[in-house]
Amino acid sequence: MPIKPKRHLPTIRGSTKRKILLLLMTGLTLSLTRSPKQYFRIVKTAARGWRELKRHELYRAVKEFHHERLVDYREENDGSISVVLTDDGQRVALNLNLENMAIKAPKRWDGKWRLVIYDIPDRKKAAREEFRHQLKELGLHEWQESVFVHPFPCENEINLLVEFLEIRSYVRSAEMSRPTNEAELKIKFGLV
Repeated sequence: MPIKPKRHLPTIRGSTKRKILLLLMTGLTLSLTRSPKQYFRIVKTAARGWRELKRHELYRAVKEFHHERLVDYREENDGSISVVLTDDGQRVALNLNLENMAIKAPKRWDGKWRLVIYDIPDRKKAAREEFRHQLKELGLHEWQESVFVHPFPCENEINLLVEFLEIRSYVRSAEMSRPTNEAELKIKFGLV
């Protein structure tokens, strides 16, 4: 279930337009990535994605995005023009990215458990409920109220959710080893 933005934003139809918007969001994704390995994988994937686009489709989509106020043009010091996502464009791109988001299981589990802990105030109740729903959709287990656990790295996915829902100051994450009910968690995630 996609997250509903706060205000009405245009719906992006067509796989090419969706791809272009997600490629434009690469900069935001890179800023959320802490792992050098992940950083270079994103850059490599984005470069391949740009090469696969047909030039006339790209120009048409960028014009439509500009008309819908999802992108803006910025003149650089050297005289070149850059296409940048507006705040609305970032929200639409994040929503597209969240629709297809999944936590990938590594070939071998590292034995660490990832915790997501949050304390979101009542004035942001809708964001809190959506965050809880999205954590469950991603496959995290609710260990206790406002505490979720998962055996595989999921920092990038959690960061996207937190940025989209604007709840950064209310969410914490951590890694741990050997929790008291580890056998139960291993069974829950099929790690036995």
